[in-house]
Order: sequence, then structure tokens, then C-alpha cells
Amino acid sequence: MRHAGWKFGILVIGALTTCGCSGGSSDNEQQASADKTAAKVPGPDKALFDFLEAVRTGDDAKAADMLTDLARTETEKHDLVVAPTGSDTASFKVGDVEMIAEGGAHVASVWTDLGDDGQSSSHEIVWMLRREPQGWRIAGMATKLSPEDKLPVILNFENGADFIRNQRLADEEMQRRANAGAQQAAKPETTNPAEKTRKQ
Repeated sequence: MRHAGWKFGILVIGALTTCGCSGGSSDNEQQASADKTAAKVPGPDKALFDFLEAVRTGDDAKAADMLTDLARTETEKHDLVVAPTGSDTASFKVGDVEMIAEGGAHVASVWTDLGDDGQSSSHEIVWMLRREPQGWRIAGMATKLSPEDKLPVILNFENGADFIRNQRLADEEMQRRANAGAQQAAKPETTNPAEKTRKQ
């Protein structure tokens, strides 16, 4: 079964997978070399722009190439689609970048597209990126189902089972809210007897 990705408005801040290394002069030399290489690598905001543009234009191969190695392995293993179908009506903006420890970054974005009702809607998404030898790559995302929610839904592309579980829970919650809204709209309007008396 193929699991589709971020088909709802969501805010992702997943835990970065890190690896520890023991110290030593060779490690220091390797770090210095890595720092020089990193200076030539475009920043995480440019990497996210390239990823979102690939998503918008339906370039699945490019979008997959912009994932971390682990994310690509996990999404292939679980047959996950981490990008929606390309859309000519979609647009996006890449926002602030927050650099975090262990070569990671959180990058804000706004994705805008037409919904099933033909109305334009925008969703704020925070992306988790990690710097790998080939450059900055996407590791996960987070967003809120609605602006009123306090907690975000997290989709960790590097953990396929967790991705599927959180996606399912988000879909169920969205369906629950939709049903509740439909039931509320179907309720007949009632008049407070006291209000009716005052009107008379």
C-alpha cells in the first residue's frame, strides 16, 4: 500500500539523528576539512527551495534526491510518498532559518494551493534539514492541522513506521473534525424561550 505524504496543513520538528566521534588530531583535521566544504555548499534555505520547487513541478526524482540518505532509504522501504502530486496552481515561500546542533537546521515555509472547493489556502510548515556530504537534505517536516492547535503534527521521513502512524492519526483527526462540523451545521436552529419572551 502506497502512503501519500503531507496532504494536509501541518509544523515538523523531529529529533535529529546524530553520531558521536571520538576526539583526536585526525578528527580535528576532518572537521576543518568539512567546515571548508560546508562553506561552499548552498544553505538549507536554498536546499528547501530546490525541494519545494521539485514538488511543485512534479519532479519526483529531484524531490527524492533532496532527502537525507536515511530518509530516502526509509521512504523506499515503506513505499512512502513524501511529496504531493505536482500542481500548476501551487506556490511557496521559504522563510527563516534556525541553525541547530550537529549540522542541522529548521527552515520555515508557507505552501499555498487551491483546495477541493477551489479556494486558495496556505499552510505554514517547518522543515527539518541536515547537512550531509552532498549538501543540505530534507529529514522531516511539521505543521499544525489548524492555526488554533497548540501542538504540531510531526512527520519524520527518517522513520517510516512513525511517519505512517502520525499521518494516519492526523487523517483520523481531520475526519473527526469534518464530521463534527457537518453535524453542527445540520442541527436545527433552536430559540431560547427567554429570548422569545423578550421579543414578544
